[in-house]
Amino acid sequence: MTAIEILQKYWGYTAFRPLQQDIINSVLEGKDSLALLPTGGGKSVCFQVPALVKEGICIVVSPLIALMKDQVENLKSKGIEAIAIYAGMGKREIDILLDNCIYGKIKFLYLSPERLLSELVRVRISYMNVNLIAVDEAHCISQWGYDFRPPYQQISKLREILPDVPVLALTATATNFVRQDIIEKLEMKDPQVFVKSFARDNLSYVVFNKEDKYKKLLEICRNVNGTGLVYVRNRRETAEVSNFLNRNQIKADFYHAGLERDVRFQKQEDWKLNKTRIMVATNAFGMGIDKSDVRTVVHLDLPESLEAYYQEAGRAGRDEKRSYAVLLANQSDIMNLESRYIDSFPAPDEIRKIYHYLGNYFQLAFGAGEGLTFTFDIADFCKRFNISVLKTISALKFLEHDGYLTLSESVFLPSRMMFIASHEDIYRFQIENKAYDGMIKTILRSHGGAFDGFINIKEADLAKRTGLSYHDIIALLNKLQSLELLTYIQQTDQPQLQYIRPRVDMDHFDLDVKYLELRKEILLKQVNAVIGYASTNICRSIQLLAYFDEQHASKCGVCDVCLAEKKAENDHQKDDEIDFEIVSLLQQQPLNLDDLVTGIKNGTENERINAIRELLDAGKIKTDGKKYYLEI
Repeated sequence: MTAIEILQKYWGYTAFRPLQQDIINSVLEGKDSLALLPTGGGKSVCFQVPALVKEGICIVVSPLIALMKDQVENLKSKGIEAIAIYAGMGKREIDILLDNCIYGKIKFLYLSPERLLSELVRVRISYMNVNLIAVDEAHCISQWGYDFRPPYQQISKLREILPDVPVLALTATATNFVRQDIIEKLEMKDPQVFVKSFARDNLSYVVFNKEDKYKKLLEICRNVNGTGLVYVRNRRETAEVSNFLNRNQIKADFYHAGLERDVRFQKQEDWKLNKTRIMVATNAFGMGIDKSDVRTVVHLDLPESLEAYYQEAGRAGRDEKRSYAVLLANQSDIMNLESRYIDSFPAPDEIRKIYHYLGNYFQLAFGAGEGLTFTFDIADFCKRFNISVLKTISALKFLEHDGYLTLSESVFLPSRMMFIASHEDIYRFQIENKAYDGMIKTILRSHGGAFDGFINIKEADLAKRTGLSYHDIIALLNKLQSLELLTYIQQTDQPQLQYIRPRVDMDHFDLDVKYLELRKEILLKQVNAVIGYASTNICRSIQLLAYFDEQHASKCGVCDVCLAEKKAENDHQKDDEIDFEIVSLLQQQPLNLDDLVTGIKNGTENERINAIRELLDAGKIKTDGKKYYLEI
C-alpha cells in the first residue's frame, strides 16, 4: 500500500498535514531526516506511516514510558502489532518480547533509551529486519537542550548495528544550536531537515503581573468559554487550585503522577469528554493527549524554560480557533525561579553524598549492583537522609551522565506472571499440593497464554474468584516463584532505578566537573530567557520565535503587548480628535466650560476635561476664569 492509502485505512484521513508528506517521502527514500513539528503537529504519523509501507520493523526510541504505552495501545486498537520495552521489566519478559520482534509480526518496537544500554537488547536488534529508527523527543540527546537525557547518547550505538537503516529524529522544540547537536550525535548522513514555523497565529500569548493570581484565574475562566488547562508547580497546588475553582462554581479537577493509575485515567477521560471543564495539573499531564478544543492554558508559576512553556502552552487551540496561553507572573515568582535554580543545583560533594546514600538505601555492597533494577521511592529516600528532592533529582541526572545509573520516570506497571515449568510439571504440582490448586486453575481458566509469555494479572480478582485473601494470593505467587514454577512481577507505579556499573567507593568515584559547570551555565541562560519573556514589553510571539531562531517575525497583533500598543495608538488618535474639536469650537467663539465640554462629540466627560487642561498647560488655549479662548 502507498502512504496515503495507509493513512486512509488506519487513521481515516484523506490528506496529510503540512510537512508530513515531505517527511514521509524523505524516510521512504532512505534518507536521514530531522523534523521539527510543534505540539499537536502529528509527529507520530511521520514514522508510523512509512514503517507500515516498508517491510520489517520500526524501532522507536522515546523517553516517556506513559507516551510509549499510549502509542502502543493506539496502534493495537488499529490492528497494528506493537510492543514496548522499558525499565521495570524482567529479563525473561524482555527476552520473550524481543523474540517476537525477530520471529513474529511485530511492526513497532518502542524502547526507552535506558534499554539501549543493555547488551541483550543490542544483540537481539542485530537479528531484526529493521526498516527505520525513529527518535522521538530528539532534543533530549543534546546537552545544550532543556531536557537532556544522558541515556539518549546511547542511540548512536544503534547506527553501529544498523548502519544502512535511516534515522528520523522528531522534536517540537529545538534552537539551531540544538538541531545541529542532534544531527551530530545521531551521526546523520546528509540529513533532510524539515522545520514548521513555531508561529501559532490563532494563539494569543498573555502575561499578567498580578499579586492575586487566584482572582485573575477566576476572571479568565469566566471570560473564556470552553475547556482549559491550569499548570502548577507541585502536587499540593493541584488540589488547592481545583478546590478553589469548584467553590466558585467552575467544574474543575486535579491531576498529578502520584494518583492511582485508574484514577488518573478517569480524570483524563472526563476532561477529554468535557465532563470536567478545567484540569489543574503538574507538567505530568498533557503528553500524548489529543484534545484539539482547549481554549486556555494558564501557567500559575513561571516555567523552567521557554521550550517547556512553548510545548505546554501549545496544547491550546490545536483546532486552529482563537485560544489563549496565559502566564501569571509577579516579582516574587521571578525571585522564586532564581532561587530554585540556585537551590536545585548540587555541588560535586553533594552528588558524591547522594550516590553514597543510594548504595546504603539499597543495601548494596561495594563492587555489587551492576545491571540491578530497583523500585525507587524518591520521597522516602530524601526523607530518610534529610536531603532536598530538587537537588536529588538534579544529582541523579549527573550520575546518569557519568554512567553510574539510569532512572525512568514514574509509571504504572501492572502485575505480570508466566509459567516457566511445563504443563505436565504444573499439573503434577497441582495434584500434590491442594492449597495451590484453586489459584492455578483460576489463572489457567482466566488467562490464555500463561505458558507462552507474561500475562497481566490482578491479585484482587484472583482473591475474589478463589475465596482467598489478597495477601494470601501474593504469598502463594511468591512461593511458586521460589519453587521455580513461575515468574511473578508485582505491580508498581514508582520510578525504576538501574545501576549501570557496580557500586564504587568514594576513592574511585569520578565526576565530570566540567560538565557540571556547563549544565549550570545552560540552566542559567534558560532561567534568564523565561524572566526576559515575562518582564519585557516586546510582542510575546516575536520573543518566542526569536528564541527558536526565527528572526524578523512580524508582530502577532493578538498578544497582551500588541493589544496594549493598539490601545495606546487608539487613545492617542482619540486625544488628537478631541483636541481638534476643542480648537474648532473655540475658533468660532469663546465658550464657558459647560458649553465647551458638551460641544465636544468624542471621548468621555473626563477625557474631554483632561484634554482642555492639557491644552491650557501647553498654552494653546487660555481662560479668563469664565470663558475659554483660542490663543492667537
